[in-house]
Amino acid sequence: MFSGEESSTASISASIIQRSGIRPATFTVTAADLKPLHPGNSLVKFAHDTYLVVPSVNADTCHQEMDNIATWVAANNLKLNELKSKEIIFQNSRQRTAVTLPQPLPNISSENVVKILEITITNHLSASEHIHQVIIDSAQSLYALCLLRYHGMTEIGLHAVFRVVIVLRLKYASPAWSKFIMA
Repeated sequence: MFSGEESSTASISASIIQRSGIRPATFTVTAADLKPLHPGNSLVKFAHDTYLVVPSVNADTCHQEMDNIATWVAANNLKLNELKSKEIIFQNSRQRTAVTLPQPLPNISSENVVKILEITITNHLSASEHIHQVIIDSAQSLYALCLLRYHGMTEIGLHAVFRVVIVLRLKYASPAWSKFIMA
């Protein structure tokens, strides 16, 4: 935390500023020893996000895994933000037999739609909401390009803005969601 004042007796009373460049690296080093308790379960860590993945055969281990994470968090002087923590149970929409869902996790909201690394995914593993939002955002950007053109931006400048804003938005994580596009 930077206060703008110099003092030789100043103490640090805050952690790394969120979205700073050093935070993901710091988390990666800190979270290296965070491991799941049960075989088959996994912890996926990226930057400052952690995803606990529990297959249906291990559904009864969710509470133990969350207790393990809470213990690790406390031992590392961190705080689990339960408001940002979400539970999603992925289901096969084509499955005809009834499936018994696990007990909900305490203090964690259960969702049908989540954003994972800025990609919107539903509990049926559909990216249609994500694709719909990308189309809406791109249409709004096209309108902004029309305004820029009206105000005299050159064709070269318009092409550059188009590539930076719209093409990159369309390409972002496209390998993850492009298989959901119907031909």
